[in-house]
Amino acid sequence: MLARLGKVFRKARLLSAGVVAATIGGLAAVAVSHAAAPEAGVLGVRLGGDAVETRLVIDLDRGATGKVSQDGSDGRVVMSLPGVDAKASLQGSGRGLIRAWMIDQSQGAARLQIDLAGQGVIKRRFLLPPADGVGHYRYVIDVAAVGAPTANFTARPARRPAAPAPAPKPLALKKVIVIDAGHGGKDSGARGARSYEKDVNLAAALALQSRLERSGKYKVVMTRKSDVYVPLESRVQIARRAGADLFISLHADAGADAKTRGTSVYTLSEQASGRAAQFVSKDDWFMNSSHNGGDSGVRDILFDLTQRATKNRSASFAELVLARADNHMPLLRRSHRDAGFVVLLAPDVPAILLEMGFVTNAEDEAALLDAGRLSRFMNGVGDAIDDYFVQQTQVAAR
Repeated sequence: MLARLGKVFRKARLLSAGVVAATIGGLAAVAVSHAAAPEAGVLGVRLGGDAVETRLVIDLDRGATGKVSQDGSDGRVVMSLPGVDAKASLQGSGRGLIRAWMIDQSQGAARLQIDLAGQGVIKRRFLLPPADGVGHYRYVIDVAAVGAPTANFTARPARRPAAPAPAPKPLALKKVIVIDAGHGGKDSGARGARSYEKDVNLAAALALQSRLERSGKYKVVMTRKSDVYVPLESRVQIARRAGADLFISLHADAGADAKTRGTSVYTLSEQASGRAAQFVSKDDWFMNSSHNGGDSGVRDILFDLTQRATKNRSASFAELVLARADNHMPLLRRSHRDAGFVVLLAPDVPAILLEMGFVTNAEDEAALLDAGRLSRFMNGVGDAIDDYFVQQTQVAAR
């Protein structure tokens, strides 16, 4: 990080004296606080409106921008607020179109998740600065029913008051887990004496999906559910578009020596970290945040900070998976490894690649082809996912 700051400072000397001073001052603040601007805090959440149009207001002590990853068309609104600190998760029941809402911390930003009570989409969203006797900022999100007419509060006809509905219980919004069955379609992967890797991976992915969905704790997104080919870059984008809290890519290994067996887990290597930038779209918050004023040096620092936090979470998850896997399969020597696999490159999604065993080893292949043993193995991976979120909650509460 210091080397990157040095490059930014040397580049700044070519600018005018006034710009240099402003740039150095801004970067000094970044170096001290590890952020491009002071973090905003959530003061509270308020709701209003009805089943035609519902407004949710987040009260903040500083200004913020938002990025929508799900607009409500699938029954769920997900939006991140970069630079906003949600140390304690907030949640509550809703009203009108909003059944329940939750704000938590995810990948360096506050994340708002809304479950809709009916068909609705985000109609508008905007930031209100302090004004008219209100001393804080307000981020406003209006959700409108699909096909609803534009609200006209001055001309709305009088309606007979409806009997108040009982308030629903707050719903805990689910963490998003993306399961990637490696290979598929024209890409068969490794070949064992009795199997192709792509088939083993898919069977494991479906078993893990079943385990997670039975728990009721998670929303599971699959990169593939059948024998189809999905490009590696598309798998990364599926995870990022879903707002994934975890990404797990399932594989079966191969080796020249048929005696080699065991489970291993890969996380992103330090040498491959720079490749992640190519997967970041131009409108992502850490590449185009209004807080960084367009300064490429600050933007790069924000990217590095985000990626570093993600790699730490990935490493923690990898160790939890290995601890659970050890009950079901032998572990490969040096079982936690690093690599530059494409599916690990998302800079803001904790990710691992799990090599479940060697299809080129008779014992490992037999275990992976045994539906009961594979199911128990994936139950253990599901337990590791539970462990991970308990661990993350404990860290956030400190």
